[in-house]
Amino acid sequence: MQRDPTIDDPAARRDESGVTHVPAADAANAIWHRPLAHVIGSALSRSTAQTPGMTRLEAISGRSVGSENLWMGETHVAPATSSGDHHHGEAETAIYVVSGHPRFVFLEDGVEAVFDTSPGDYIFVPPFTPHREENPSVDTPAVVVIARTTQEGIVVNLASLWAAADD
Repeated sequence: MQRDPTIDDPAARRDESGVTHVPAADAANAIWHRPLAHVIGSALSRSTAQTPGMTRLEAISGRSVGSENLWMGETHVAPATSSGDHHHGEAETAIYVVSGHPRFVFLEDGVEAVFDTSPGDYIFVPPFTPHREENPSVDTPAVVVIARTTQEGIVVNLASLWAAADD
């Protein structure tokens, strides 16, 4: 349901074409009317933390669009490749599988566990949880979109999934 600003702001008016105009005279309206940012897919930045075996591309961040609480981008894992083990610090991470069939490997009760995924699947990675992405396909790259609850792309590369548990 779309919010009708003419209900919330008595100074708002709807013109003859149905477009609502809201004066931005006060601070609340100034925040409410900040501009959107458009990041072109072909212009994603590689200037973010990287993990061996994958390419991480930054789209939405404090650096790219001024976000305060969100980081979003893509990772690409080539065919027959595994990323290094890593975690994302304090950030919660949501992953959406765009293409390929990546595997997500992590520890569960001290034993390696695996999620095999398909396009359209989602994965949630809790803060500080070591994991890696694997692409078992011999000919299809795996591409995922990632979103994190911090405005920077935190990446802590590890020697192994067990490294953080041993510290």
